[in-house]
Amino acid sequence: MNEGRFSPRFSFLVFLSLVSMTLLAACGDNTATTAITAAGSAATAGSAATTAAGSAATTAAAGSATTAAAAGNLSGEIKVGALVTLTGNNSPFGIAIKNGYDLAVSEINESKFLGGATIKLVALDDKGDKQEGISVMSKLLDQEKVVSVLGPTLSSTALAADPLAQKAGVPVLATSNTANGITQMGDFIFRNSLPEAGVIPGTIAAVKAKLNPKKAAIMFESTNEFTKSAADVFKAELEKNSIQITGTEAYSKGDADFRTQLNKLKAASPDILIVSGLIGEAVPIVQQAREVGFTQPIIGGNGFNTPTIYKDGKEAAEGIIVGSAWFLGSTNPKSQAFVAAFKKKFNTDPDQFAAQAYDGAYLMATAIKNAGAANSKAIRDALAQIKNYEGVLGTFSFDANRDPVHQPVTVIVKGGKFELFQ
Repeated sequence: MNEGRFSPRFSFLVFLSLVSMTLLAACGDNTATTAITAAGSAATAGSAATTAAGSAATTAAAGSATTAAAAGNLSGEIKVGALVTLTGNNSPFGIAIKNGYDLAVSEINESKFLGGATIKLVALDDKGDKQEGISVMSKLLDQEKVVSVLGPTLSSTALAADPLAQKAGVPVLATSNTANGITQMGDFIFRNSLPEAGVIPGTIAAVKAKLNPKKAAIMFESTNEFTKSAADVFKAELEKNSIQITGTEAYSKGDADFRTQLNKLKAASPDILIVSGLIGEAVPIVQQAREVGFTQPIIGGNGFNTPTIYKDGKEAAEGIIVGSAWFLGSTNPKSQAFVAAFKKKFNTDPDQFAAQAYDGAYLMATAIKNAGAANSKAIRDALAQIKNYEGVLGTFSFDANRDPVHQPVTVIVKGGKFELFQ
């Protein structure tokens, strides 16, 4: 191709035109001036075309150079660790998260997002246990030599295990931790999961506007940092909205019978029941609440953001209201593409945790690419610089405290699925 260049034939024709026009001018032919002007214009156009082509080529080269520079000298396998809860009664969270990671990593590697490098995801089961989380984090850091970590699934595990990564100078990106204090553990700790303090206010405001409750009862797990901190946020928001708290009841992880607490709360005739719990206990609480006669709306914390709540809770789960970071029915094109790809790969719809995990893996890959090196400190710094990233969750940024900035939604279980609460 000779686009943007004079061909030899074209140059010769221009030369003949100029000679002819000179002779015509000598004979007093007024058409010569016009012809000379036209020839000049043609020459100018050819020059402009050459310049434009050169500019396009330069721009294309610059774009390629920028892409190449962003990927740096990356090559080979880059190990990224992941702590996920794959066993125990909170495994529905971890399985969805692992699937989100796997889908993203397969796309990243197949598309050569990192140029000549690929991500090797080293995912280990933390069993939703603090001590196991510490053990698994140690293995990822000391034996696997990962450059960064995704997870853990539960906030309680993160609060126990993340300090090891902070001390080692390895960045951690939490994709499902919403408790208070996560990013305060250190400057290597990030999260793309909205903290409850960023979601619950909107949820209570939406409930207040639509249902106008005057009284509320609260039930929460007292043996988990996430559920305790979320309960505190719920209490504060209820007070701000002038909703009286008629009673508060606690339970422990692994409890199976909640009827005593539920009957106590029901006796005060609250307008709504708020439950801050994880999915293992959330389903039986909801079922038993309906069993003892609770017909009022139930408001759940982030632990309710899984299809397990309505798949296992069935009719008892109808009408549950939850604040969420993401909604399956989002019209965001990236979200729709993600839903289609996830369903094709796993034959099921993704939930909020899968969506956050998918975006989290891409955020980490973007940081690695921008760092241009498989270096933990460089990756940490690149992660902190991510602003206005367009992903499944929408337009996303990290704030100065490495917490996420994007818009939450409020959903309700209706007809056996989550729909927008509006």
